Amino acid sequence: MSESQPLDGLRVNFEMACQVVHLLVEGMGIRAIERFTQLNRRTVLGILAMAGENAARLLDEKIRDVQCSSVQCDELYSFVNCLERNNKFQAAEIGEQYTYLGIDRQSKLILSHLTGKRNDQTTEIFMADLRKRVKGTCQLTSDAFSGYRSAVANTFGQNVHFAQQTKIYSNAFPMLKKVRRILKPEGCVGIKTYIRIGNPNRSLITTSHVERTNLSVRIFTRRFARRMIGYSKKLENLRHAVALFVWHFNFVRKHSAHGKTPAEAAGLTPKPMIIADLLSATA
Repeated sequence: MSESQPLDGLRVNFEMACQVVHLLVEGMGIRAIERFTQLNRRTVLGILAMAGENAARLLDEKIRDVQCSSVQCDELYSFVNCLERNNKFQAAEIGEQYTYLGIDRQSKLILSHLTGKRNDQTTEIFMADLRKRVKGTCQLTSDAFSGYRSAVANTFGQNVHFAQQTKIYSNAFPMLKKVRRILKPEGCVGIKTYIRIGNPNRSLITTSHVERTNLSVRIFTRRFARRMIGYSKKLENLRHAVALFVWHFNFVRKHSAHGKTPAEAAGLTPKPMIIADLLSATA
């Protein structure tokens, strides 16, 4: 691996490539990185693609047979190329896209992720992948999306304690915007819980931890920033960015809950990884 061209197909030195990945996982956009590093944005996108592919492969290899007492699932909204209302032909590659996340409540490890349309088929694929990551029986909590009911039953069978939870917000009730601004009603005014399979521990039925992980995704991945122009133009690049975030979150970034990386806390690695480990990983 030469210093002048250490990465396949990319004429950029290894240290610069590491810097680009570091900027990506800290939430900087592609054009901002282009201005900051003086690299062409095609080069930046090439580094993202290579890092994303390596990240997805490492996640698949290393996250296996994780012992979990409580798993939480949720979906995170974003869009590709255009808003769904402008997706006139209902193309699968553009419009609204949801990133599914499944996390271990105790270690905060992101066990599984998948980006695609929010429908029964995508949910089934996501749950099948999550099942491969979890060892034995666990308790599973999701939001109230209907696709989870059949997906969990088809993948976990009876080998799970499954509940769904949904929050009731005050602004869900009919109210004029002018009245809402004056009254300033509270946000969440109630929670509904539905037991679907088994006998879950009610004290562990919550999606709060995965929702907090959603916040980390939005903070550290520019493509998820709301009402901004950093959205993805291609679904492939969005998937690379998500894989890169998940790898960095699991194996590099120490979590404030326990002072370790989630992978360390789950017993998957003895110490944190670094970005150079990702870029030097070969198939």
